[in-house]
Amino acid sequence: MSVCKSVAWILIALLILLGGLIAPFGDILGTKIGKARFSILRLRPKKTATIITIITGGFISSISIGLLILVSEEFRQRLFVDIPFLQKTLDESKKALIPLQEERKKLEDKINQKEKELNQLKNNIKEFRRGNIVIKRGQTLFIAEINSSSNIKKKLTKIFNEADKFVRKIVIPINKEAKNILLWRPSDITNIETITANGGNWILLIKSATNVLKGDNFVFVSPDLLENKLIVKRGDVITSSIHDQSDLNLKSINLKIKSLLRETRDEIKSKGSQVIEINTNRNFVKKIRDFVQENQNIKFKLEVVSLRDSKTIEPIVVEINILKITP
Repeated sequence: MSVCKSVAWILIALLILLGGLIAPFGDILGTKIGKARFSILRLRPKKTATIITIITGGFISSISIGLLILVSEEFRQRLFVDIPFLQKTLDESKKALIPLQEERKKLEDKINQKEKELNQLKNNIKEFRRGNIVIKRGQTLFIAEINSSSNIKKKLTKIFNEADKFVRKIVIPINKEAKNILLWRPSDITNIETITANGGNWILLIKSATNVLKGDNFVFVSPDLLENKLIVKRGDVITSSIHDQSDLNLKSINLKIKSLLRETRDEIKSKGSQVIEINTNRNFVKKIRDFVQENQNIKFKLEVVSLRDSKTIEPIVVEINILKITP
């Protein structure tokens, strides 16, 4: 290490000495050329002398770099190996940065969208505090069952009148003479008629397309047509979970039951149910508590079982059974 340092210092001293020797030479050469009024490429002697001086300076730099390349192996390594490697690494880093920039753009777009939603929510909260909004955007205003065997046009007219009457009581309860404040697109009606003409049983949800203030003269709605299908049958196990003996106490059991009911709501929703809450048979609570007190050091299974057949908008009624798992 000390030898490398000594060589470096010697090299620096030689470069300084060489620069000191060549610099006066260049200056003398430029002066003599200027006095001799020598001209290159028809330039004025003064400019010719300046060019000669510049060439001499470049010659000094070239000799300095040449000496460094000749004497210093480390300099050669840096110049011919490390710099191309660093350039290649820089290019690869730029390529790797492109997906990150795209991901950043997507993230910024999501943040902007969330900010818009937050601002909208803040505005809605302000309206609620003032007591102006009586119907929220996306709120279901009316639910009706449509059977394909009935007269669809007549049925839709009846549904519209009943929904209109219901909404008027919310939005303009004072104006008893107002009618037809619901507005929906004719294309929505045509679409409903086309779908229901193919047969089957259907559920029509009439939802508000905008926030509605008390006293508004019109309410824009969008109908949503769903198949009235069987979601669960009586005796179906909707969800279940297995637990070990460490969970067998009253506090943990209550947490497991709440978690299982949340999973059950998600499951019936994925099947198309429009029910928000699940009704439970409370008798299962005592049965589970008795089971916990009587059994220790075992594995057990919790099952959410349907107590009735339930279709798209019908209530979901369940009980929770606890079963011993034998090794």
